[in-house]
Amino acid sequence: MKAFLGIDVGSVSTNLVLLNEKKEVIDYEYLRTRGEPIKAVQEGMRNFSRRIPSDLEVKGVGTTGSARFLTGVIVGADVIKNEITAHAIAASHVVPDVKTVLEIGGQDSKIIFLRHKAVVDFAMNTVCAAGTGSFLDHQAARLGIPIEKFGEIALKAKSGVQIAGRCTVFAESDMIHKQQMGYPIEEILYGLCEALVRNYLNNLAKGKEILPPVVFQGGVAANKGIKRAFEEALGFEVVVPKFHHVMGAIGAALLAQNWYEQEKKETSFKGFEVSEINYLTSGFFCDDCSNNCEVVEVKVGEDVLARWGSRCGKWEVSEVEEVSAHSLIS
Repeated sequence: MKAFLGIDVGSVSTNLVLLNEKKEVIDYEYLRTRGEPIKAVQEGMRNFSRRIPSDLEVKGVGTTGSARFLTGVIVGADVIKNEITAHAIAASHVVPDVKTVLEIGGQDSKIIFLRHKAVVDFAMNTVCAAGTGSFLDHQAARLGIPIEKFGEIALKAKSGVQIAGRCTVFAESDMIHKQQMGYPIEEILYGLCEALVRNYLNNLAKGKEILPPVVFQGGVAANKGIKRAFEEALGFEVVVPKFHHVMGAIGAALLAQNWYEQEKKETSFKGFEVSEINYLTSGFFCDDCSNNCEVVEVKVGEDVLARWGSRCGKWEVSEVEEVSAHSLIS
């Protein structure tokens, strides 16, 4: 069985997906990164190795996310690509004529505009946590509500109370004030959903035209209250894919399959055994010029596997590059 591995490593979650030749999900892992991306990737690889059939053969590997270069070195990636491309490809795979992708993760959010299966514009918010999964987790914990029940409870509200959603501090203060005034918890939760959607659209869309079909992905897409708030704000249906929480990894796996079919090369995949290797990461600042670049280094024992981060390329040691793929969205 030929398979394609996609890995998406972010600040909050690390996701791994295996696709078959028909671009169907064979297996996936959704793990917490917890500030240790290498350990998270190794845990996912270890879990895969216990479950995969003996005849499964990985023919291509793609990595994406904030730790895509590091992950690419660890596993032996054939394709390394940014999150925008990975999420756009995954959304186009689920909804071929998708025009807008809404993606909200643990600590950032993004919006992607597509026309004729090509990305024409995008915007990202990595500065403020308002509207991200971590903020919703915090509020659910403060209220003593399991995050899995957040959206379900919010859906019970006929309407939401007005919550200031432009800042996490103001939003939390406003929620506490509304609780003290005696508003039902479901109205407060749905008011927060409406505020976060309003904040997302004002900050990221910035007056740009959002056209359907719209695909909503990322961990927050599991929140039915946020989905309803988006649909009410936009005036049309928002599609949430079955594997919404691992769409970045799916996009990376699709890129790997595209690479395999286009290039006809042997994969650089190092095997699931990388889960047992002791990798060491460190960094240093180069003071040879005024750039003062921070260089990242990955080693196994005394052997340097990769270095990157220097603007002039002086310290670069790696065969892994961020490559462009042909026919990215098919």
